[in-house]
Amino acid sequence: MKINCSMLIGLPLIIGSLSSCKNIGSKEAEQSELKKPNIIYVLADQWRAQATGYNGDPNLIDKTPNFDRMAEQGVNFKNAISVTPVCTPYRAALLTGQYPTTTGMIFNDLHLPEESVTMAEIFKKSGYKTGYIGKWHLDGMGRHDYTPPERRQGFDYWKALECSHDYNSLIYYEGEDSTKKQWDRYGPYAETHDAITYIQQNAGSDQPFLMVLAWGAPHFPHATAPKEFQEQFVEEDIILRENVSDDMKEKAKKEALGYYAHIMALDKCMGELQKAMDEAGISENTILVFTSDHGEMMGSQGVRPRQKQVPWVESVNVPFLLQYPARFKNNKIEVEAPINAPDILPTLLALADIPVPEFIEGENMSEAIGNPEVKKDKAALVMNVSPFAGKADEYRGVYTSRYSYAKTLDGPWFMFDQKADPLQMNNLIGKPEYEDIQKEMEIVLQQELKKIGDDFHARQYYIDKWGYQLTKSGHIDYSEDAKPQGPKLNSKI
Repeated sequence: MKINCSMLIGLPLIIGSLSSCKNIGSKEAEQSELKKPNIIYVLADQWRAQATGYNGDPNLIDKTPNFDRMAEQGVNFKNAISVTPVCTPYRAALLTGQYPTTTGMIFNDLHLPEESVTMAEIFKKSGYKTGYIGKWHLDGMGRHDYTPPERRQGFDYWKALECSHDYNSLIYYEGEDSTKKQWDRYGPYAETHDAITYIQQNAGSDQPFLMVLAWGAPHFPHATAPKEFQEQFVEEDIILRENVSDDMKEKAKKEALGYYAHIMALDKCMGELQKAMDEAGISENTILVFTSDHGEMMGSQGVRPRQKQVPWVESVNVPFLLQYPARFKNNKIEVEAPINAPDILPTLLALADIPVPEFIEGENMSEAIGNPEVKKDKAALVMNVSPFAGKADEYRGVYTSRYSYAKTLDGPWFMFDQKADPLQMNNLIGKPEYEDIQKEMEIVLQQELKKIGDDFHARQYYIDKWGYQLTKSGHIDYSEDAKPQGPKLNSKI
């Protein structure tokens, strides 16, 4: 078969080896020979999508200028979903591109097996340097314990800690040194400064890099946010969402003050990070992502502040902004099709022209950027196999660009029209005029479950499957003398 050079666009390794294609003079050929993009993945913790100026939170108008600018000059996945809205399950899904029912990472404080094939390992195989700064929460060997290189899932540069939210006395481990160290200021400020140093040291290299900057904020405790930002809010003046129950309003306002102060501090961090990227000359050919692992209920639906894990929009809908000027310029692009946690890895791989491994269960959403017809019927699966904060039922559900639908083992729980009812106050389950739509959403849910081979059993099925031993309150024990657990550590399979 005769190979036309145009057939090779987007395959830089092949193009680089065929000298006959180097002189075709097309813009596409020139772009295909560019160095692979750097990737900077900024991950916040417990930041719901609604809590941004660009999304219209009245408490944050003109107070998140750097994120607002990013939304104006980049890609905004408006319906980004946390597959299981709690830390460890999300992070495992992010790194592996697989669902919690596949990985077994269904609780916090589990150990992600070393043999897992992860984001950093895939990018390293394609020539990337890798670095991780901040909260990890995937080792399961003790929240304050040292994570050695062989358990870092392919990340080489390392200034991280398993889990802590003591922002003003935040400890970390560096490289192969097992000595506890402490950041010298408010944790996110210090971590961002280190990320900037990493950028400065690697910007001139011919080798691209993947760096994850994982802030612990705005996760509680909220009162520890920088005072300069707490002083910009008055508790009594906080405007709550209309779906906050009366009995939660006082608590919600108290927590919201510090929550918003953390957010303003992180906006400051993002501004400094972007400035450093500009000064280092890497902004054009860097994929910059900002998102969060899950949201925060803050009293909505009568759910206490600081709670997540539930399937309502405040818990599962997270911000997801992406900039890649070399490909999308600085155009404002809004994507309605939902993107789920397992979809992120294949999407980043596709944007970097790296083949997506077959074991990845998530979908490549890169083609949906700027093309509303692509993935318009996409459904994002949400699940909590065994909720462990308060008494709650296990559930499965789906979010589309229009509807949300969730069910427990007892049957349908809720269905909302997200366009007409973004606050999810009018449950459509059982209403005759929505009977056909409810049936359609049930079919969609079953299709998504079938894709990953999940029959939606009771929680004990999955606990027994991986042999987990839970505390009386239903979670993995993470006390200092607890026995480490994980899918390969105590599996019965």
